[in-house]
Amino acid sequence: MAKKKSVRDMFDIVIAGGGYVGLSLAVALKQGDPGLTCAVVDPKPMADLHKDPRASAIAAAASRMLTQLGIWQTIADKAQPINEMIVTDSKLRDAVRPVFLTFGGEATDGEPFAHMMPNGVMMPALYEAAKALGVDFFAPGTAETFRSHADHVELSLEDGSLLKSRLLVAADGVRSRLRDLAGIRTVNWDYGQSGIVTTVKHERPHEGRAEEHFLPAGPFAILPLPGNRSSLVWTEKTSDADRLVRSDDFTFELELERRFGHHLGTLELAGPRRAYPLGLKLARDFVKPRFALIGDAAHGIHPIAGQGLNLGFKDVAALAEVLVDARRLGQDLGGFDVLERYQRWRRFDTFQMGVVTDVLNRLFSNDNDVLRAVRDFGLGVVDRMPSLKSRFIKEAAGFAGPVPKLLSGEPI
Repeated sequence: MAKKKSVRDMFDIVIAGGGYVGLSLAVALKQGDPGLTCAVVDPKPMADLHKDPRASAIAAAASRMLTQLGIWQTIADKAQPINEMIVTDSKLRDAVRPVFLTFGGEATDGEPFAHMMPNGVMMPALYEAAKALGVDFFAPGTAETFRSHADHVELSLEDGSLLKSRLLVAADGVRSRLRDLAGIRTVNWDYGQSGIVTTVKHERPHEGRAEEHFLPAGPFAILPLPGNRSSLVWTEKTSDADRLVRSDDFTFELELERRFGHHLGTLELAGPRRAYPLGLKLARDFVKPRFALIGDAAHGIHPIAGQGLNLGFKDVAALAEVLVDARRLGQDLGGFDVLERYQRWRRFDTFQMGVVTDVLNRLFSNDNDVLRAVRDFGLGVVDRMPSLKSRFIKEAAGFAGPVPKLLSGEPI
Protein backbone atom coordinates (compact mmCIF):
# COMPACT_ATOMS: atom_id res chain seq x y z
CA MET A 1 0.00 0.00 0.00
CA ALA A 2 1.44 3.38 -1.02
CA LYS A 3 2.31 5.85 1.70
CA LYS A 4 0.02 8.83 2.00
CA LYS A 5 1.92 12.05 1.41
CA SER A 6 1.49 15.14 3.56
CA VAL A 7 2.53 18.38 1.88
CA ARG A 8 4.11 20.98 4.13
CA ASP A 9 3.77 24.71 3.62
CA MET A 10 6.30 26.33 1.34
CA PHE A 11 9.68 27.08 2.95
CA ASP A 12 12.17 29.55 1.57
CA ILE A 13 15.03 27.10 2.11
CA VAL A 14 15.23 23.41 3.03
CA ILE A 15 18.62 22.11 4.16
CA ALA A 16 19.23 18.37 3.87
CA GLY A 17 21.84 17.57 6.52
CA GLY A 18 21.97 18.52 10.19
CA GLY A 19 25.72 18.44 10.74
CA TYR A 20 27.86 21.48 11.58
CA VAL A 21 27.49 22.84 8.02
CA GLY A 22 23.72 22.48 7.72
CA LEU A 23 23.06 23.79 11.23
CA SER A 24 25.40 26.78 10.92
CA LEU A 25 23.82 27.70 7.56
CA ALA A 26 20.37 27.66 9.16
CA VAL A 27 21.56 29.91 11.99
CA ALA A 28 23.35 32.31 9.62
CA LEU A 29 20.32 32.64 7.35
CA LYS A 30 17.86 33.26 10.19
CA GLN A 31 20.16 35.80 11.81
CA GLY A 32 20.75 37.54 8.49
CA ASP A 33 17.02 37.70 7.76
CA PRO A 34 14.63 36.54 10.52
CA GLY A 35 11.80 36.51 7.98
CA LEU A 36 13.30 33.61 6.05
CA THR A 37 11.58 30.28 6.63
CA CYS A 38 14.06 27.42 6.95
CA ALA A 39 13.83 23.69 7.59
CA VAL A 40 16.55 21.12 8.33
CA VAL A 41 16.18 17.43 7.50
CA ASP A 42 18.51 14.82 8.99
CA PRO A 43 18.32 11.03 9.51
CA LYS A 44 19.58 11.19 13.11
CA PRO A 45 17.72 12.58 16.13
CA MET A 46 19.05 16.00 17.12
CA ALA A 47 19.00 14.86 20.75
CA ASP A 48 21.96 12.56 19.94
CA LEU A 49 24.33 15.30 18.75
CA HIS A 50 26.13 15.43 22.10
CA LYS A 51 27.20 11.79 21.65
CA ASP A 52 29.68 12.57 18.84
CA PRO A 53 33.08 11.64 20.38
CA ARG A 54 35.20 13.42 17.76
CA ALA A 55 36.81 16.86 17.92
CA SER A 56 37.39 19.41 15.16
CA ALA A 57 39.99 22.05 14.42
CA ILE A 58 38.22 25.41 14.20
CA ALA A 59 40.24 28.03 12.30
CA ALA A 60 40.32 31.62 13.54
CA ALA A 61 38.02 32.79 10.72
CA ALA A 62 35.48 30.10 11.61
CA SER A 63 35.55 31.05 15.29
CA ARG A 64 34.91 34.67 14.25
CA MET A 65 31.86 33.49 12.32
CA LEU A 66 30.62 31.43 15.27
CA THR A 67 31.13 34.47 17.51
CA GLN A 68 29.05 36.62 15.15
CA LEU A 69 26.35 33.94 15.21
CA GLY A 70 26.34 33.98 19.03
CA ILE A 71 27.62 30.39 19.32
CA TRP A 72 31.29 30.75 20.29
CA GLN A 73 30.54 32.75 23.44
CA THR A 74 28.59 29.77 24.83
CA ILE A 75 31.22 27.11 24.08
CA ALA A 76 34.58 28.93 24.16
CA ASP A 77 35.43 27.61 27.61
CA LYS A 78 35.37 24.06 26.18
CA ALA A 79 37.87 24.92 23.41
CA GLN A 80 41.61 24.31 23.44
CA PRO A 81 43.70 27.01 21.72
CA ILE A 82 46.49 25.73 19.47
CA ASN A 83 49.47 27.76 20.66
CA GLU A 84 52.12 26.14 18.47
CA MET A 85 52.46 23.63 15.67
CA ILE A 86 55.48 21.53 14.74
CA VAL A 87 56.09 19.43 11.63
CA THR A 88 58.49 16.48 11.43
CA ASP A 89 59.39 14.09 8.63
CA SER A 90 60.89 10.71 9.43
CA LYS A 91 60.74 6.97 9.08
CA LEU A 92 58.62 5.08 11.57
CA ARG A 93 61.67 3.41 13.08
CA ASP A 94 63.50 6.70 13.75
CA ALA A 95 63.95 7.16 17.50
CA VAL A 96 64.47 10.92 17.12
CA ARG A 97 62.30 12.98 14.77
CA PRO A 98 63.94 16.28 13.88
CA VAL A 99 61.57 19.26 13.73
CA PHE A 100 61.74 20.89 10.30
CA LEU A 101 59.00 23.47 10.66
CA THR A 102 57.52 25.36 13.61
CA PHE A 103 54.53 27.70 13.52
CA GLY A 104 53.57 30.17 16.20
CA GLY A 105 49.91 29.86 17.08
CA GLU A 106 48.59 33.40 16.49
CA ALA A 107 46.82 34.63 13.37
CA THR A 108 46.71 38.13 14.88
CA ASP A 109 47.85 39.44 18.24
CA GLY A 110 46.05 37.49 20.94
CA GLU A 111 44.06 35.39 18.44
CA PRO A 112 45.13 31.73 18.01
CA PHE A 113 45.07 30.57 14.41
CA ALA A 114 42.91 27.61 15.49
CA HIS A 115 41.16 25.92 18.41
CA MET A 116 40.23 22.30 18.99
CA MET A 117 36.55 21.92 19.84
CA PRO A 118 34.67 18.72 20.81
CA ASN A 119 31.91 18.01 18.28
CA GLY A 120 29.65 16.96 21.15
CA VAL A 121 29.81 20.54 22.43
CA MET A 122 29.63 22.49 19.16
CA MET A 123 26.84 20.59 17.44
CA PRO A 124 24.23 20.85 20.24
CA ALA A 125 25.00 24.57 20.59
CA LEU A 126 24.31 25.09 16.86
CA TYR A 127 21.08 23.09 17.11
CA GLU A 128 19.81 25.04 20.13
CA ALA A 129 20.55 28.34 18.38
CA ALA A 130 18.76 27.22 15.20
CA LYS A 131 15.75 26.02 17.16
CA ALA A 132 15.57 29.27 19.14
CA LEU A 133 15.55 31.23 15.86
CA GLY A 134 12.52 29.30 14.59
CA VAL A 135 14.14 26.79 12.24
CA ASP A 136 11.88 23.77 11.60
CA PHE A 137 13.37 20.30 12.05
CA PHE A 138 12.44 17.02 10.41
CA ALA A 139 14.74 14.74 12.37
CA PRO A 140 14.92 11.87 12.25
CA GLY A 141 13.90 12.23 8.64
CA THR A 142 15.51 10.85 5.49
CA ALA A 143 15.54 12.68 2.16
CA GLU A 144 14.53 10.24 -0.57
CA THR A 145 14.26 12.21 -3.81
CA PHE A 146 13.42 15.65 -5.15
CA ARG A 147 11.89 17.33 -8.18
CA SER A 148 12.61 20.86 -9.37
CA HIS A 149 9.85 23.04 -10.81
CA ALA A 150 9.86 26.51 -12.31
CA ASP A 151 9.26 28.31 -9.01
CA HIS A 152 9.95 25.69 -6.30
CA VAL A 153 11.47 22.32 -5.49
CA GLU A 154 9.74 19.35 -3.82
CA LEU A 155 11.70 17.09 -1.46
CA SER A 156 10.19 13.70 -0.66
CA LEU A 157 11.01 12.14 2.71
CA GLU A 158 11.12 8.45 3.53
CA ASP A 159 7.99 8.73 5.68
CA GLY A 160 6.00 10.03 2.71
CA SER A 161 6.11 13.71 3.65
CA LEU A 162 6.68 16.26 0.90
CA LEU A 163 8.53 19.49 1.66
CA LYS A 164 8.28 22.41 -0.77
CA SER A 165 10.82 25.24 -0.90
CA ARG A 166 12.32 27.93 -3.09
CA LEU A 167 15.76 26.36 -2.66
CA LEU A 168 17.10 22.95 -1.61
CA VAL A 169 20.61 22.90 -0.07
CA ALA A 170 22.39 19.55 0.12
CA ALA A 171 24.64 19.28 3.16
CA ASP A 172 24.34 15.50 3.32
CA GLY A 173 28.01 14.54 3.29
CA VAL A 174 30.67 13.28 0.93
CA ARG A 175 28.43 10.42 -0.27
CA SER A 176 25.60 12.85 -0.97
CA ARG A 177 22.53 11.11 -2.34
CA LEU A 178 21.00 14.41 -3.41
CA ARG A 179 24.11 15.43 -5.36
CA ASP A 180 23.85 12.21 -7.34
CA LEU A 181 20.11 12.68 -7.90
CA ALA A 182 20.82 16.20 -9.19
CA GLY A 183 23.11 14.66 -11.84
CA ILE A 184 26.19 16.53 -10.61
CA ARG A 185 29.34 14.66 -11.56
CA THR A 186 32.44 14.53 -9.38
CA VAL A 187 36.20 14.31 -9.78
CA ASN A 188 37.27 11.59 -7.36
CA TRP A 189 39.79 8.92 -6.51
CA ASP A 190 40.62 6.69 -3.59
CA TYR A 191 43.97 7.13 -1.85
CA GLY A 192 43.99 3.59 -0.50
CA GLN A 193 44.36 5.15 2.94
CA SER A 194 42.10 5.43 5.97
CA GLY A 195 42.25 7.92 8.81
CA ILE A 196 42.05 6.42 12.29
CA VAL A 197 40.43 8.89 14.68
CA THR A 198 40.58 8.50 18.45
CA THR A 199 41.35 10.37 21.69
CA VAL A 200 44.17 9.64 24.12
CA LYS A 201 45.12 10.74 27.62
CA HIS A 202 48.78 11.39 28.37
CA GLU A 203 50.83 11.88 31.48
CA ARG A 204 52.33 15.29 30.67
CA PRO A 205 50.63 18.51 29.46
CA HIS A 206 50.75 19.30 25.75
CA GLU A 207 50.96 23.09 26.35
CA GLY A 208 48.58 23.64 23.45
CA ARG A 209 51.03 22.28 20.89
CA ALA A 210 49.82 20.46 17.77
CA GLU A 211 52.13 18.02 16.00
CA GLU A 212 52.10 16.60 12.50
CA HIS A 213 54.52 13.75 11.87
CA PHE A 214 54.91 12.76 8.24
CA LEU A 215 55.45 9.00 8.27
CA PRO A 216 55.75 6.63 5.27
CA ALA A 217 52.09 5.53 5.42
CA GLY A 218 50.79 9.10 5.82
CA PRO A 219 50.54 11.94 8.33
CA PHE A 220 50.10 11.27 12.03
CA ALA A 221 48.52 14.34 13.67
CA ILE A 222 48.38 15.00 17.42
CA LEU A 223 45.89 17.77 18.21
CA PRO A 224 45.58 19.19 21.73
CA LEU A 225 42.34 18.96 23.71
CA PRO A 226 41.49 20.47 27.11
CA GLY A 227 43.36 18.75 29.94
CA ASN A 228 46.05 16.16 29.31
CA ARG A 229 44.22 14.79 26.27
CA SER A 230 44.81 14.86 22.52
CA SER A 231 42.79 14.00 19.45
CA LEU A 232 44.57 11.82 16.88
CA VAL A 233 44.19 11.64 13.12
CA TRP A 234 46.36 8.67 12.15
CA THR A 235 46.71 7.82 8.45
CA GLU A 236 47.50 4.26 7.38
CA LYS A 237 46.95 2.05 4.37
CA THR A 238 43.31 0.99 4.47
CA SER A 239 44.09 -2.69 5.16
CA ASP A 240 46.42 -1.75 8.04
CA ALA A 241 43.93 0.76 9.47
CA ASP A 242 41.14 -1.82 9.44
CA ARG A 243 43.42 -4.32 11.17
CA LEU A 244 44.41 -1.80 13.84
CA VAL A 245 40.83 -0.75 14.57
CA ARG A 246 39.81 -4.41 14.98
CA SER A 247 42.82 -5.28 17.16
CA ASP A 248 42.77 -5.56 20.96
CA ASP A 249 43.65 -2.54 23.08
CA PHE A 250 47.16 -3.81 23.89
CA THR A 251 48.13 -4.20 20.21
CA PHE A 252 46.57 -0.89 19.27
CA GLU A 253 48.31 0.98 22.10
CA LEU A 254 51.64 -0.63 21.22
CA GLU A 255 51.40 0.53 17.59
CA LEU A 256 50.15 3.92 18.74
CA GLU A 257 53.12 4.40 21.07
CA ARG A 258 55.56 3.66 18.23
CA ARG A 259 54.14 6.59 16.28
CA PHE A 260 53.25 8.93 19.13
CA GLY A 261 56.55 8.69 21.01
CA HIS A 262 57.21 9.17 24.73
CA HIS A 263 57.52 12.96 25.01
CA LEU A 264 54.12 13.27 26.74
CA GLY A 265 54.66 10.30 29.02
CA THR A 266 52.38 7.30 29.46
CA LEU A 267 49.46 7.02 27.01
CA GLU A 268 45.95 5.73 27.63
CA LEU A 269 43.04 5.37 25.19
CA ALA A 270 40.23 7.79 26.12
CA GLY A 271 37.66 7.23 23.38
CA PRO A 272 36.45 4.86 20.65
CA ARG A 273 38.63 4.29 17.61
CA ARG A 274 37.20 4.48 14.12
CA ALA A 275 38.66 4.41 10.63
CA TYR A 276 37.38 6.55 7.76
CA PRO A 277 38.40 5.93 4.12
CA LEU A 278 40.29 8.83 2.58
CA GLY A 279 39.96 10.10 -0.94
CA LEU A 280 39.45 13.20 -3.05
CA LYS A 281 35.96 14.05 -4.25
CA LEU A 282 35.20 17.42 -5.83
CA ALA A 283 31.82 18.27 -7.37
CA ARG A 284 32.14 19.64 -10.90
CA ASP A 285 29.23 21.99 -10.21
CA PHE A 286 28.14 23.44 -6.88
CA VAL A 287 24.70 24.55 -8.06
CA LYS A 288 21.76 23.68 -10.28
CA PRO A 289 18.52 25.67 -10.55
CA ARG A 290 16.93 25.65 -7.06
CA PHE A 291 19.72 23.39 -5.74
CA ALA A 292 23.09 24.04 -4.05
CA LEU A 293 25.84 21.92 -2.51
CA ILE A 294 27.78 22.88 0.62
CA GLY A 295 30.33 21.19 2.87
CA ASP A 296 31.42 17.63 2.19
CA ALA A 297 28.63 17.20 -0.36
CA ALA A 298 30.61 19.65 -2.53
CA HIS A 299 34.14 18.61 -1.58
CA GLY A 300 35.86 15.81 0.28
CA ILE A 301 39.61 16.36 0.69
CA HIS A 302 42.49 14.68 2.51
CA PRO A 303 42.79 15.80 6.17
CA ILE A 304 46.53 16.43 5.79
CA ALA A 305 46.01 20.21 6.09
CA GLY A 306 43.09 20.07 8.54
CA GLN A 307 40.91 22.24 6.31
CA GLY A 308 37.87 20.06 5.56
CA LEU A 309 35.58 21.52 8.22
CA ASN A 310 36.80 25.05 7.60
CA LEU A 311 36.09 24.78 3.87
CA GLY A 312 32.55 23.88 4.88
CA PHE A 313 32.29 26.95 7.10
CA LYS A 314 33.51 29.09 4.17
CA ASP A 315 30.69 27.63 2.06
CA VAL A 316 28.20 28.54 4.78
CA ALA A 317 29.44 32.12 5.09
CA ALA A 318 29.46 32.67 1.32
CA LEU A 319 26.06 31.08 0.60
CA ALA A 320 24.37 32.84 3.53
CA GLU A 321 25.73 36.21 2.36
CA VAL A 322 24.61 35.63 -1.24
CA LEU A 323 21.12 34.51 -0.23
CA VAL A 324 20.50 37.26 2.33
CA ASP A 325 21.68 39.90 -0.17
CA ALA A 326 19.39 38.41 -2.83
CA ARG A 327 16.46 38.45 -0.42
CA ARG A 328 17.01 42.16 0.31
CA LEU A 329 17.00 42.87 -3.41
CA GLY A 330 13.79 40.92 -3.92
CA GLN A 331 15.48 38.27 -6.08
CA ASP A 332 14.48 34.61 -6.41
CA LEU A 333 16.52 32.63 -3.86
CA GLY A 334 16.55 29.56 -6.08
CA GLY A 335 17.31 31.41 -9.30
CA PHE A 336 20.41 30.22 -11.11
CA ASP A 337 21.76 33.77 -11.44
CA VAL A 338 21.73 34.09 -7.64
CA LEU A 339 23.27 30.66 -7.02
CA GLU A 340 25.95 31.23 -9.66
CA ARG A 341 27.40 34.01 -7.46
CA TYR A 342 27.96 31.45 -4.70
CA GLN A 343 29.50 28.99 -7.17
CA ARG A 344 31.94 31.57 -8.53
CA TRP A 345 32.96 32.49 -4.99
CA ARG A 346 33.62 28.98 -3.72
CA ARG A 347 34.44 26.57 -6.55
CA PHE A 348 37.94 27.78 -7.47
CA ASP A 349 39.06 28.05 -3.83
CA THR A 350 37.82 24.52 -3.18
CA PHE A 351 39.52 23.03 -6.24
CA GLN A 352 42.73 24.82 -5.28
CA MET A 353 42.67 23.35 -1.76
CA GLY A 354 41.86 19.91 -3.18
CA VAL A 355 44.91 20.04 -5.45
CA VAL A 356 47.17 21.27 -2.62
CA THR A 357 46.14 18.50 -0.23
CA ASP A 358 46.44 15.90 -2.99
CA VAL A 359 49.99 16.98 -3.85
CA LEU A 360 51.03 17.14 -0.19
CA ASN A 361 49.69 13.66 0.47
CA ARG A 362 51.47 12.19 -2.55
CA LEU A 363 54.70 14.00 -1.67
CA PHE A 364 54.80 12.97 1.99
CA SER A 365 53.03 9.58 2.13
CA ASN A 366 55.97 7.52 0.92
CA ASP A 367 59.37 6.20 1.97
CA ASN A 368 61.40 7.50 -0.97
CA ASP A 369 64.74 8.83 0.29
CA VAL A 370 65.17 11.26 -2.63
CA LEU A 371 61.71 12.79 -2.14
CA ARG A 372 62.31 12.89 1.59
CA ALA A 373 65.52 14.88 1.12
CA VAL A 374 63.78 17.34 -1.22
CA ARG A 375 60.76 17.89 1.03
CA ASP A 376 62.91 18.25 4.16
CA PHE A 377 64.98 20.90 2.39
CA GLY A 378 61.77 22.69 1.42
CA LEU A 379 60.41 22.58 4.97
CA GLY A 380 63.69 23.98 6.26
CA VAL A 381 63.56 26.86 3.77
CA VAL A 382 60.01 27.74 4.81
CA ASP A 383 61.00 27.61 8.48
CA ARG A 384 63.69 30.25 7.86
CA MET A 385 61.38 32.61 5.93
CA PRO A 386 59.00 34.53 8.24
CA SER A 387 57.01 35.95 5.32
CA LEU A 388 56.22 32.48 3.97
CA LYS A 389 55.34 31.19 7.43
CA SER A 390 52.98 34.14 7.93
CA ARG A 391 51.30 33.31 4.63
CA PHE A 392 50.79 29.69 5.68
CA ILE A 393 49.37 30.79 9.05
CA LYS A 394 46.98 33.15 7.26
CA GLU A 395 45.85 30.26 5.06
CA ALA A 396 45.43 27.92 8.03
CA ALA A 397 43.48 30.61 9.91
CA GLY A 398 41.03 30.91 7.00
CA PHE A 399 41.86 34.48 5.98
CA ALA A 400 43.27 33.81 2.50
CA GLY A 401 41.36 34.90 -0.60
CA PRO A 402 38.08 36.85 -0.74
CA VAL A 403 36.67 36.33 2.75
CA PRO A 404 32.88 36.45 3.36
CA LYS A 405 31.68 38.93 5.98
CA LEU A 406 30.89 36.31 8.62
CA LEU A 407 34.46 34.95 8.50
CA SER A 408 35.70 38.46 9.20
CA GLY A 409 33.39 38.68 12.20
CA GLU A 410 30.98 41.06 10.45
CA PRO A 411 27.20 40.66 10.21
CA ILE A 412 25.61 40.02 6.81
